[in-house]
Amino acid sequence: MRKLPSEPSSVTVIKDAANRYFLSFVVEIQPETLPKTDNSVGIDLGIKTFATFSNGTKIDAPKPLKKRIKKLKKLSKSLSNKTKGSKRYEKVRARVAKFSFGMLRKHGKLKDTRTDFLHKLSTKIIRENQTVVLEDLNVSGMVKNRKLSRAISDLGWRQFRTFLEGKAEKYGRDLRVISRWEATTQKCSCCGFRGCKLDLQVREWECLNCGAKHDRDENAAINILVAGGQSETLNGRGGKHKTSASGSSSLC
Repeated sequence: MRKLPSEPSSVTVIKDAANRYFLSFVVEIQPETLPKTDNSVGIDLGIKTFATFSNGTKIDAPKPLKKRIKKLKKLSKSLSNKTKGSKRYEKVRARVAKFSFGMLRKHGKLKDTRTDFLHKLSTKIIRENQTVVLEDLNVSGMVKNRKLSRAISDLGWRQFRTFLEGKAEKYGRDLRVISRWEATTQKCSCCGFRGCKLDLQVREWECLNCGAKHDRDENAAINILVAGGQSETLNGRGGKHKTSASGSSSLC
């Protein structure tokens, strides 16, 4: 058990949906500033790969409970085909109830795993970088897509940003969030040329202007870093480049 940094001013008992109990302590802590570093990073968040950094690093997220969700749907469909009140109906209903309770407990564990993952990753990023740049994603709008809503909700993008914001303030780091309307995916991070909107299936592309070949997510992460105020940075090939809105062009 970890020792509290000071005497708690209040303690709250919390019960979650899986009937688990937690204690929440309110304590006073001393401000802590990390030593300054020259490192800066742009981060592109995704579904298959949780985060791609502007230095090429890719981070995968814990996988959601896809198989269990599929099994629950199959059981629910079987229940709907049974006559209400029959022996078969009651048998399947009991299985659905038991499985749903197990799912609830599993979702609690999944939430804990995701929170632990997000805490550790956000702490590592803040400790290693002076400036961190994210894109302002329209999460509430994206979850309206029925095909992607569950995957996006399981990833916890909003929670990740909240963790970064809190830790950046606590440790004296600079967290910047760029506009969601920046063309980070379509713009070449080498020459600034802007092409057409890319389908989600396109993971690699070649710039029509300079011929540079890009990994979709890594290119976006570099552009996010540049848009965040890093006017001069390293591109994917290790060379310095500058990008400005006036110097870019497009072809659709």
